[in-house]
Amino acid sequence: MKIAVLGTGIVGTTLGSKLVEAGNAVMMGSRSANNPKATDWVESAGEGASRGTFADAAAFGEVVLNCTAGMASLEALELAARENLDGKILMDLANPLDFSQGMPPTLTVCNTDSLGEQIQRAFPRVKVVKVLNTLNAAVMVRPDLVPGDHEIFMSGDDAGAKSRVMELLGTWFGWKARDVIDLGGIQTCRGTEMMLPMWITLMGALGTPTFNLHVVKGGGAA
Repeated sequence: MKIAVLGTGIVGTTLGSKLVEAGNAVMMGSRSANNPKATDWVESAGEGASRGTFADAAAFGEVVLNCTAGMASLEALELAARENLDGKILMDLANPLDFSQGMPPTLTVCNTDSLGEQIQRAFPRVKVVKVLNTLNAAVMVRPDLVPGDHEIFMSGDDAGAKSRVMELLGTWFGWKARDVIDLGGIQTCRGTEMMLPMWITLMGALGTPTFNLHVVKGGGAA
């Protein structure tokens, strides 16, 4: 499968490497076709890995993964060009975190809007699915790093796209269908994006990013 990974940070390189390892053709997109981080990643990931601009990658991929920093996501997707994105599934892993004032970061959008919604409004013909934005990159691709039951969340307006993403998460990374909680439409990602300040606090308290959350459902009446 041809997959576009937009972004050269730890999330992009971790997911890109796992996807190449699984036999996919992956193009990493960035502002420059010769981005040094993307070049290093191609050399380390090996056969099946390539690099290009955001537009190159978006045109290449059957599915597009937004692994850019949240504050730059909308600009990066504009550079990817909507004609390269229209009709495709966009898995949005980004969070609107602002680290400009140090730690803890603040959210640039919350409560009444979200980055996922902003992306969907800006690209109405793209099938945006918010997923994998509430955990560490290593756990994204290796759920077995956290023992026992734990879940991830998914938001999006297109039911078919969400069903396809659930299949891909199992094929690519080993997430079981029972471990993916479909929260509903894209507006529900307001909640998962707002989990990030708590996630960062937990990481500090636990002393590790290798953790996840488990939702325990009771049997009583709602």
